[in-house]
Amino acid sequence: MLLSSTIHHIIVSGRLDIVDAAGKCTTFGSGASPNFVVRLHSRRASLCIATNPQLAIGESYMTGDLTLEGGSLYDFLFFMAENFSKSGPSKLMKLREMAGFLLRRFMQRNVAWRSRSNVARHYDLTEELYGLFLDEDKQYSCAYFVENTDSLERAQEQKKRHVAAKLCLRPNLSVLDIGSGWGGLALYLAREAGVTVKGLTLSKEQLKVAVSRASTMGMSRKVQFSLKDYRDEMGEYDRIVSVGMFEHVGVPFFGSYFQTLSDRLAPKGVALVHTIGRTTGPGVTNPFIRKYIFPGGYIPAMSEVLPAIEQAGLLVTDIEVLRLHYAKTLRVWRERFRHNWAKASNLYSEEFCRMWEFYLAASEVAFRAQGLVVWQIQIAKNQASVPLTRDYITDYDRRIDNH
Repeated sequence: MLLSSTIHHIIVSGRLDIVDAAGKCTTFGSGASPNFVVRLHSRRASLCIATNPQLAIGESYMTGDLTLEGGSLYDFLFFMAENFSKSGPSKLMKLREMAGFLLRRFMQRNVAWRSRSNVARHYDLTEELYGLFLDEDKQYSCAYFVENTDSLERAQEQKKRHVAAKLCLRPNLSVLDIGSGWGGLALYLAREAGVTVKGLTLSKEQLKVAVSRASTMGMSRKVQFSLKDYRDEMGEYDRIVSVGMFEHVGVPFFGSYFQTLSDRLAPKGVALVHTIGRTTGPGVTNPFIRKYIFPGGYIPAMSEVLPAIEQAGLLVTDIEVLRLHYAKTLRVWRERFRHNWAKASNLYSEEFCRMWEFYLAASEVAFRAQGLVVWQIQIAKNQASVPLTRDYITDYDRRIDNH
């Protein structure tokens, strides 16, 4: 009865049939035939989905307690998201969201030791896993699709170029890369612009790969990587870049993050923060993502970011909103992961593969139907640090492309 009440509330368009563990089929919504048939294989799955569907649908799919008959996982999640956008949360779901909002500062208490632990949970998975779905450069952030027909490889190259354009680089400048991943962006900036780069990461696996790549490319003197928390870095840099890292900072540390940028940025310096953002105002992290994918993570609202920038004495000189670029990126990742499912299962397990598929599919749905975007926020201390118009970005993009 509790499950029926929850699903009846959510399904306002189309039809969903749910077959419970006893074989009883219940129809929700209307239509001559169901859009999807969901089969639940345990009574526990029914109870968990009824009380906390945002967590339990993913968990049940991961464990095999929920299977779909007809239609893909992505299509099912998109169907549910479209309905949820019309129905809104139930009373029980609202209570959970309120509790989550009140507790989010505790859940995002990302002091240095906890940040290291959170990063290890996700980024210290084997390099081989990420090689199954990322591009060759292992760019694990939103690509930049100039044309709909762009390959993932081309779009990721365009992303790096776009970032470089906004940093207003010239030879011999010093660059700090906060959250340098497998090193691709740092190596690109050093190679294309003749700058020196220091990359910071908390992932031992990423550090090992990044250092090896710099050595193989003969760039160890121009690009150095360190296993270090951004709060522990000293010195002054002409440029600071942070791509896909701010989502791991947490609301309690927004102020210290931007104060660190201010402390490390030269008086005439330029910084660029590339982050996922929510357009629906402050919220809470999806419980499945928080538990299984990005513990301690949080996607911010602009209203939470700008005050922290202002309080650090920094100026916002440009903001660009990349709307569906990450949805397109995630679709390619998901397709590649599914193509390499057997290899991923050999590395980990079938349950892991279902968890990862759910993460990629749900994330794409969030960018297509639930208000997630990517922001590139350019920051400076001096209004004269960047050109007066945005033409320099396009000019740089075209010059490098033609080159």
